[in-house]
Amino acid sequence: MPPPSEHFVYTIPASYRRMENLHILFWLLKDIGWCMIWKPLGISMIFPTLSIALLITWRTRGIKAELAHNLAIVFWITANSYWMISEFVGFDAVQLGYGFTGKHLALVPFLLGLCILLYYYLIEKPRETQPEQVATL
Repeated sequence: MPPPSEHFVYTIPASYRRMENLHILFWLLKDIGWCMIWKPLGISMIFPTLSIALLITWRTRGIKAELAHNLAIVFWITANSYWMISEFVGFDAVQLGYGFTGKHLALVPFLLGLCILLYYYLIEKPRETQPEQVATL
């Protein structure tokens, strides 16, 4: 398969777009539940938000740019959900040592998402834009 050019057109089926829009609704409800300290709403929205993010990631796995960004979103939602739960149960302020608290454990998935994007932009994307080397005699 030839590398994508800057003229490559990426189309999204309408059913996928509706699912992405529903994903945004669930994500907003989760964060509203967190902001308003409505624990049942915030916690109950983790599963549909994360499930749809995983499904979107799976469906776009064939396009490296989409895979990297959607994986980063999965890790972002995971970190965000952990942080919310840590606040809801009072674990966020527990001292773990070296100045870290319970909420700082959310850095693990945040940093995983960041590393995926760094890998994509520093390693994969430059490979995609390089012209193929052709040996001539």
